[in-house]
Amino acid sequence: MEKKMKTIPKIILLAAAYLLTYILGSCTGLIHPACYAYVGAILPLLTAFIYLLTCSTIRGFGAATILNGFVFVLLLIAGEADTTLAIGFAILTALAEIVRYICKYDTLKGVRWSFIPFAFSFFAYTAHWWFDTEGSLAAAVEEMRAGYDQLMIPVINNIPVLIVVLVLTVPVAILAMRLAERSLKPDYIQPLETNHR
Repeated sequence: MEKKMKTIPKIILLAAAYLLTYILGSCTGLIHPACYAYVGAILPLLTAFIYLLTCSTIRGFGAATILNGFVFVLLLIAGEADTTLAIGFAILTALAEIVRYICKYDTLKGVRWSFIPFAFSFFAYTAHWWFDTEGSLAAAVEEMRAGYDQLMIPVINNIPVLIVVLVLTVPVAILAMRLAERSLKPDYIQPLETNHR
């Protein structure tokens, strides 16, 4: 019980850090709509560290669920969550949890493979551009600078680039996790067994 009480603040901090990656990703849209649409491909370079630390703390079911659940609840409260996000988060979170269960919770192999579906989570947040284009353009007219909606249209219509970016997310996620493993002190990920590399 005492050990669990010590891990709660750590998990809260990790969930807050994960939320910050969403805020950072959203802010890139102020530069150009393409940044918002495609930043999900490079965010794993940040989220891999958070995910690895969360998995080393939660050596069972729940790492992906807590991180995406925390973000979803806060986005829901802020009025930023929609059906597309809920479905996307549910699918990606379930995949991450299933993969980690199959590969064993207490192994780096489980973290590595489960991070691949988890790494796509930000795309669930931006998916409304393609699943509710009309509503997204209308929201841009209200919330963003003049002409922003017109900048969005070619980005939304450029499906081939979106596909390329989604495919590139996989190697970026793999690289990001490897970087996280090498950068973090062994003490931080000590609970994870490395015998299944």
